[in-house]
Amino acid sequence: MSLAIADRISSARSFRWPRLSRARWLSPVLLLALWELGSRLGVIPERVLAAPSTVAETFRALTTSGELPANLLVSLARAAAGLSIALVVAVTLGLAAGLSRLGETAIDPLMQIKRTIPSLALTPLFIVWFGIGETPKIVLIAVATTFPIYLNLFAGVRGIDVRLVEAARSFGLSGWSLVREVILPGALPSFFVGLRYALGVSVLVLVVAEQINAQAGLGHLINNARDFMRTDIIVVCLLVYALLGLGADALVRTLERRALAWRPSLVEQ
Repeated sequence: MSLAIADRISSARSFRWPRLSRARWLSPVLLLALWELGSRLGVIPERVLAAPSTVAETFRALTTSGELPANLLVSLARAAAGLSIALVVAVTLGLAAGLSRLGETAIDPLMQIKRTIPSLALTPLFIVWFGIGETPKIVLIAVATTFPIYLNLFAGVRGIDVRLVEAARSFGLSGWSLVREVILPGALPSFFVGLRYALGVSVLVLVVAEQINAQAGLGHLINNARDFMRTDIIVVCLLVYALLGLGADALVRTLERRALAWRPSLVEQ
């Protein structure tokens, strides 16, 4: 009897899950419908917030004209440049601090001090140092995204099971071979956590960085739209920022599944 009950419960659950999955889209669709209705009835003025239909038409027009793709490429280049610098710096410092007590003593206190300083608060200082060109934007992204990668990589290296290291040494591994074959693969899960977090931070900082006298990019579009009270363009750019964040997270998830295919939990998903 217990087996029959278990089968019924399992069947019922498998039947209800698709319904719940479809129901998750109900609230966003309802919100869009109310937003559109409020705009058409004049409850939400266009100067306050453009209607979804207007935003969709603006998105189409900006994409067709090539204005949105061109500015999006500029923003992506800024984020990629900042992240590339952050990756090099964070991986170097994370490995140096994680693999050596001397490295930890020299590096970790400075990184912890940096953590307590909000990255966006450095914006005025970067403008003084680097002017209002591309450099302060890229440096701001690099500084903001360095610590998440460093901290997670450092924790991943220090979290390697000592017995695993001892077993590798018993097989003759030492020095760089031990790091390459055992420590780095073991620290990869933590590294990808830091990378995912850093990508999210890079998009958030990009929004602020592109307000610094940007001559191109999504921030440039937003500044121009603000001057002309084009809320439809502002919403389009905000949606693109959101899609960038989601796309970056999906990219890292894909890389994580491929690089960590040896983990049973990832193979089963």
